[in-house]
Amino acid sequence: MDAAAEYLSLDEPDRSNHLWKYTPWRRVHPTGDITSIPDGIGSPRLRLIGLDGGDAPDGIRLQEGVSSVSVLPQSDVVTSSFLQAVSASSQWTLHVEPNFSSQHPVMLDIDAGDSTSVLHLALDVGRLSELELITRVSGSGEWFGFLRTGEIGEGSILNDVVVCVQDGGTLLRVDSIAIGRDAQVRAGTVCSGSERTKADLRYRMGEPGGNLRILGSVLSSDSMHLDHHLEIHHDAPETFSRLAWNSACGGKSRTVGTGMLRVADGSRGTDAAQLFHNLLLSKDAEADSIPELEVLEHEVVGCGHGTANGPIDEDQLFYLETRGFDPSDARGSLIAAFLNSTLSEMGSEALHGWLVRLLASELESLGAP
Repeated sequence: MDAAAEYLSLDEPDRSNHLWKYTPWRRVHPTGDITSIPDGIGSPRLRLIGLDGGDAPDGIRLQEGVSSVSVLPQSDVVTSSFLQAVSASSQWTLHVEPNFSSQHPVMLDIDAGDSTSVLHLALDVGRLSELELITRVSGSGEWFGFLRTGEIGEGSILNDVVVCVQDGGTLLRVDSIAIGRDAQVRAGTVCSGSERTKADLRYRMGEPGGNLRILGSVLSSDSMHLDHHLEIHHDAPETFSRLAWNSACGGKSRTVGTGMLRVADGSRGTDAAQLFHNLLLSKDAEADSIPELEVLEHEVVGCGHGTANGPIDEDQLFYLETRGFDPSDARGSLIAAFLNSTLSEMGSEALHGWLVRLLASELESLGAP
C-alpha cells in the first residue's frame, strides 16, 4: 500500500492520545478537510551553505530524491503517511560522507516561500562523521509540512539544530530518526515564528552505546499555539538520553510539551531522563507539559522525569533594576537567560553565538519583554 492509500484508509486520530489531545489533526491539516490529500502543494527553496554564507565543505551535499523511506515503526501513521504522500515530488537527501569532519557549522537554509509547501528530507549521515548542522526554516506561507527521516551512522557525532522562524502560518513537522551504535547526537529545536506548530519528534536507539540529548528553546507570544511531542525509544543496552525543554510563553499564547521515554525489555544499563520548564510571561499565557515513562527493563541506571511552571521571579527583576536595568531590559534579560540554558547546550561556541544573536532578534521582533 502506498502512502496516499494508507492515509486515506485511516480514521481520524483519537484525541485521547496525548499526541492529539491539545492540537487536533484537522487544525494542522493544510485545508482542514482530513478526508483529502490536497494537490498543488509547492516545494521550498533549499541552500546548503557555511554559517558564514560561503560554500558548504566537501563531503556534505544535497541530492534530489529519496532512495528509500525509512520511517520508524514507532512513528505516528497519520502524519507520516500524509507527509510522504504530499511530498512525493519534493524529496531531498542530505548525504554526509563517512569520516566527514568540519570545524565550522553547516547550514541548510529552507525558504518555504509565501504559499503552502512541503519537504521530505532524508538524513544519510555516514559512520564516524562529525559535524554541526543548522536547519533554518523561514517563509510567510499559510502552511509548511516538514518530514525528516534517516539514520545517524555508527560512531558519528552530530549537533543537529532545527530553527523555525516563519512569519506566521502553520508548521507541521515530523522527525523519525534512527541513531546508530555509539553515535552521539544533540537534537536542538528553536521555535518562535509560526502561528501554529505541531511537531512530532521521535528518535530510536536500536544499537548499544547511543547517546542522545534533546534540547528545546521555545518562545511564544500573541495568540501562538506551539505543540511539541517528543519520544525517545531505548531499544538496546547501554544507551543514554536527556530531554530538556524550555518554553517562554507571553500574550495569549499556548505551548504544549508531551514527552515519552520508552525503555524496551532487554535494554540493560539505560540512563534516561526528561525535564520540562515553562516560564509564563503573562496572566493569559498557558503552558502544558506531560512527561511520561514506559520502562520494561529492570536493570537500568536510572529513569526520571519532571516539569515546572512559573512566572518571572520578582526578586530577580528587583535585583536587576537595582543594578541599573530598566524594567523592560531586566525582563528581557531574564527571558533570554531562561531560554539560553538549553540553547547553550546545543553545540559549539560558534553555533551558540549564532543562536544567541537569533534569540535576541526574535525577542525584539516579538516584543516578548
